[in-house]
Amino acid sequence: MILQQPPNQFHPERERLILALDFPSATACFGFLDHLQQDLPVDVRLRWVKVGLELFLAEGAPLLSRLRAQGYQVFLDLKLHDIPNTVAGAIRSVLPSGPALLTVHACGGPAMLAAAARAAAGSATRLLAVTVLTSMDAAQLAATGVAASPSDQVSLLAGMAAAQGISGFVCSPRESEQLRQLLPTAHLVTPGIRPTGAALDDQQRHSTPAQALRSGATQLVIGRPITEAANPAAAYLAILDEMAGTQPAP
Repeated sequence: MILQQPPNQFHPERERLILALDFPSATACFGFLDHLQQDLPVDVRLRWVKVGLELFLAEGAPLLSRLRAQGYQVFLDLKLHDIPNTVAGAIRSVLPSGPALLTVHACGGPAMLAAAARAAAGSATRLLAVTVLTSMDAAQLAATGVAASPSDQVSLLAGMAAAQGISGFVCSPRESEQLRQLLPTAHLVTPGIRPTGAALDDQQRHSTPAQALRSGATQLVIGRPITEAANPAAAYLAILDEMAGTQPAP
């Protein structure tokens, strides 16, 4: 187990980087985390992690408890999307596990978003409304019947979610600047981050870490550029160096 450190002893950039734990099991997840943390100086050790659908379905709530016991802040990325009552119930079910961030799909509509906001009210969990996935481009949106551009659709969905009491959003780096202008105090979490020279994988709307932060992102989600790197600790530190010097968003 990694020794915990009080949050105020971590380098400030650690609070803006969320590592996507895209692993099939807890064994693989903690095996990677333990090696990464041991290769890093204490003051720059990883603070935030993202647990997605694959890992959560494989391991469930005990995984979140184990991560939190080791000092991690957890972004639970389930992208909940169902009828309002079902989404509200799902949120109430997962709140005892203590995720710091939890996603719902903004395209679920105003009633679903309002029910989600009510279910999370008074908890320490911040809801994030997912706008348009970073794997989507204009052609894929059009294929689903959405004629708007990704940029316009992101603004529409974020505005709708904000009207229902949700203050955090997931958007690509290309839309973070417009959302920062539309919703100045919003918590913007940005996936699709690829350091210069990294493979783009399935990302259509992507950016480098520094560009995304300059565009208004609050936190960045980065996975494969670190987890699949030949030297994960070196890749992680290089990304932190690129992030340094950018001004923190609200």
